[in-house]
Amino acid sequence: MIRPATPADVPTIVSLIRALAEYEKLAHEVVMDEARLREHLFGPRPFAEVLIADEAGRAAGFALFFHNYSTFLGRPGIYLEDLFVLPEFRGKGLGKALLAALAKLAVERECGRLEWAVLDWNEPSIRFYESLGAVAKKEWIIYRTTGEALAKLAERN
Repeated sequence: MIRPATPADVPTIVSLIRALAEYEKLAHEVVMDEARLREHLFGPRPFAEVLIADEAGRAAGFALFFHNYSTFLGRPGIYLEDLFVLPEFRGKGLGKALLAALAKLAVERECGRLEWAVLDWNEPSIRFYESLGAVAKKEWIIYRTTGEALAKLAERN
């Protein structure tokens, strides 16, 4: 069953984010604070939303997403930040169900696209996404500014 997350799910979402980071070999980068995550998901100005995949009464996976905007399409889009299914629940169609639920939300919200990034070494996920009709946008390079570089850039104005 795919369902929207509730505030009671925040500890579970934190656990799933940490499991995703372990899988991606990026656990050392997780500095998220549970209280801040709760505020950002369920506070007065939510920045993101989460869908939970429940299997046998347990949270087996999640999708964390937020809206972006395409100026070329003149429509909102959905950016999928995280998609993860715990290893013991893989192969049951939960990843596909999460993506299908997200696609349904995108259509209901009149979004022009659903997009995400995947690590270049993650061949199982790449094959999975391509099997669903997703197309890699290899002509685009993602840039990111964080930490000290972000602070310095903010001071330039």
